[in-house]
Amino acid sequence: MKQAKLFKLITNIFKKHGLSTKHSVICSKAILNAELVGAPSHGVSRIASYCNRIKNKVINAKPNIKIKKISSSVTHIDADNAVGFIGADLAINKAIQNAQRTGIGFVAVKNSGHYGLSGYYAEKAAKKGMVAFCFTNAPPAIAPYGAKKTLFGTNPICFAAPTGSKVPFVLDTSVSKINRGKIRRAEQLKKKIPFGVALDKFGKPTNDPKKALDGIQLPIAEYRGSGLAWMIDILSGVLTGGNHSGKVKDPFDDFSGPQNIGHMFIVFKSNLFVKNYNKRIKENIKRIKKLPKLKGVKKIYFPGENKSERFRKNFNKNINIPKNILTIVNNLNKSWS
Repeated sequence: MKQAKLFKLITNIFKKHGLSTKHSVICSKAILNAELVGAPSHGVSRIASYCNRIKNKVINAKPNIKIKKISSSVTHIDADNAVGFIGADLAINKAIQNAQRTGIGFVAVKNSGHYGLSGYYAEKAAKKGMVAFCFTNAPPAIAPYGAKKTLFGTNPICFAAPTGSKVPFVLDTSVSKINRGKIRRAEQLKKKIPFGVALDKFGKPTNDPKKALDGIQLPIAEYRGSGLAWMIDILSGVLTGGNHSGKVKDPFDDFSGPQNIGHMFIVFKSNLFVKNYNKRIKENIKRIKKLPKLKGVKKIYFPGENKSERFRKNFNKNINIPKNILTIVNNLNKSWS
């Protein structure tokens, strides 16, 4: 499907589900970006879950978002259970504005939802000459180290920085060995997942996505990954006023109430401490890229570089949406208003 046609379709679906044109466009841009950077697990396949939550009145289609100024640098946002993209987009823009004025912007969000790819927001800051950290928590998927019950989400952690070129450094990773969206997409497409990334509910290794979703996802680096998940739960949930310690509801299956996900955005000027930042970061990247390469390796990439190449490659191409997912999306556009 052509990019413009898909963008119009997504925007129209959100408008039919009660969102304003402005908010529908914000959602569409984030979803389309996920498809273009090669992360379809956070793209069109997610639309039905947002719409189902709006229908079940656990996402507020017309939120009354409150912005509380704590200081010139610090802001607290109550997203009023809006679609996650909306609160996150407002927050990263506010963090950038605060940083432009004072050198640093620190924005917390509560009462939000799934906001897609963390790197999408961090990249906005990096392209403005800022360094950014983005954190968000998620529904239970990972068991704390030593426990046999899930509690932490896959809790992505993201860092971005300017590189002195058009392509920023963007490290966007979950603290699980595979992100939950990829498991759900594998389930939708009736594909297997790799062994070694999840256990079934009985604690046995599985490559069945359904059993993985009902079981336990494994963290990166064992207890270290569990510790990172815990850290992000504190940053995104405890500190913001959002849900935490296993209270974030599953967006696909639990309609008993809003998710109340929390986000944390920390943004600061890249030249805050050294005025020759661009020269130093270019030197840093150049030295690493010149290192001897392993056999078969053509290029050493910095985080975000590969994703940027996929974006450029896909930008002028039609976006391939699997038939079963496209059918669901087309039905959403027809069936409910």
